[in-house]
Amino acid sequence: MPYQSRWPLAPPNVCLPTFIFDQSGGNLQSAQRKVFLDAKRPETHYFTFSSYREWSKRFAAGLSAAGLRPGDRVMLFSGNSIFTPIVVMGTIIAQGIYNSANPGFSVREAAFQIKDCAPKFILAAPNCLQRAQEAVQMAAMDLGAVLLFEDIGLDELHWPQQTPIQHWTKLLGSSQASKELNWKELDSPEKSNRTALLAYSSGTTGLPKGVEISHYQIVSNIIQLERTLCSDKTVTNRRNLCVLPFYHGLGLLYYCLMSPKLGLQIYLMERYDLLTMLRHIARFRITELLLVPPMLIAMAKHPTARSGECDISSVRKIIVGAAPLGREVTERFEEIWQGRVRVRQAWGMTEAPALCLAWDECETSQCTTTSVGELLPGVEAKLIRDDGAEETKQGQAGELWVRGPNIMKAYWRNEKATTETKTSDGWLKTGDIALIDKGKWYIVDRKKELIKVRGAQVAPAELEALLLEHPQIIDAAVIGVKNITGDEEPRAYVVARNKSMISEAQVEEFIQCRVSKQKRLCGGVVFLNSIPKTPAGKIVRRELRDKANREIRNGNLSQARL
Repeated sequence: MPYQSRWPLAPPNVCLPTFIFDQSGGNLQSAQRKVFLDAKRPETHYFTFSSYREWSKRFAAGLSAAGLRPGDRVMLFSGNSIFTPIVVMGTIIAQGIYNSANPGFSVREAAFQIKDCAPKFILAAPNCLQRAQEAVQMAAMDLGAVLLFEDIGLDELHWPQQTPIQHWTKLLGSSQASKELNWKELDSPEKSNRTALLAYSSGTTGLPKGVEISHYQIVSNIIQLERTLCSDKTVTNRRNLCVLPFYHGLGLLYYCLMSPKLGLQIYLMERYDLLTMLRHIARFRITELLLVPPMLIAMAKHPTARSGECDISSVRKIIVGAAPLGREVTERFEEIWQGRVRVRQAWGMTEAPALCLAWDECETSQCTTTSVGELLPGVEAKLIRDDGAEETKQGQAGELWVRGPNIMKAYWRNEKATTETKTSDGWLKTGDIALIDKGKWYIVDRKKELIKVRGAQVAPAELEALLLEHPQIIDAAVIGVKNITGDEEPRAYVVARNKSMISEAQVEEFIQCRVSKQKRLCGGVVFLNSIPKTPAGKIVRRELRDKANREIRNGNLSQARL
């Protein structure tokens, strides 16, 4: 029998703009409350709830006047900006589909996504502009689709009048056009299932795939997050610092769409930087943080965070998502607040946006835990055995399958991938190995990442958590490499704080005395300057496997030992 959330959910059939702008009820103190603020220039660069609505409608009016048709895509190729929410909501109001690209993309990576989704317009930041133009040419598309996207003043008198390439403000309609525009209502299941966002999966196990997310699914997830992550109505004046990128599904849905609906105040950082983040927390008295594991690991080990040099005592809540996090690292991080703050992990994926498992804010447990909480409202789950045919027995781990109103619509123009990942009755095969204990869920590892050691399954995440307990190791990743018999053995890639203070043999010994025989690092230890990761903080093991294969072929590194 599937596991059920303790909260039922019946989301309304409504378009996203109506849900956010017209159904906010008493959640907002005032239409003039500031909802998005540039952390570098909060006094001059901000949007109130009212101006957010007006500017979104202006952008929608401009897009429609420029020829955007229902279902056309608009791509943003940029880091975070207070104008990102305007582009997102304006595109959706104009009945387009919003899509974003990682500003760190190479020309080849950008060209792949551009060719796949064929955007009508591409808004590129100055540092992305040349790559965008080259990618458009590589994808054999019209260069006229590319516009320069940069921060502007809210005063139109200071907008650029002439630029080498068309400026994105050309797509902003007038204030009068904003007043005259009415968005199309979506008041039936068929209509509310229209695609609003096209988010690309990280491609950790293959080429990235476009994930279609509908109005209904976004509305559902906002309600789910409100009823769990923001369930304590006695908490007022929440102040969030957005350090996650908007081009990632979690950052986009949590900060760009849910937060204004709930009237939360969001200070935006263009990009993540640890010391800048600490200073912003102190300056703005930030109360809540949403992080990914690399950020938390860096913060736990950085002397500035631990010394009290920056006053970060205002933080009340920290949520970590995207990848499993070990208990020891979590405890070290919590020491910064001397036990006043507990880290709460959550789980979701691009195909199950933004979260499906999280902690109820009202739950008062003060224990440090690696659990990702419980099922969000309206979500079902089951754990499937390796053969894919049956559910596991009580207490056993298995592949996590989830079903709920927030689960993706489909992969963009990829029916084969959709049918392989989502069953005909709506179950999403996540590829994550999970278990449930006393009502709380735990993510063990990725199904495809488990290392098969002489018939036993070894979870890389367990070894990575142990490696991070070593004071001289600041980051780590573990993969399986083949030995001469064809079996796999664990190999660790580690980033050392000071390479002269630690050796490969010391790392092996550190693990050997803490684990059973099959989990020992018989595949060896390799020091790197950095671990390859996606923007969300997930380890790109494919790159490490490719590296190991090259090293073995070239004779630079031996195969795993027996």
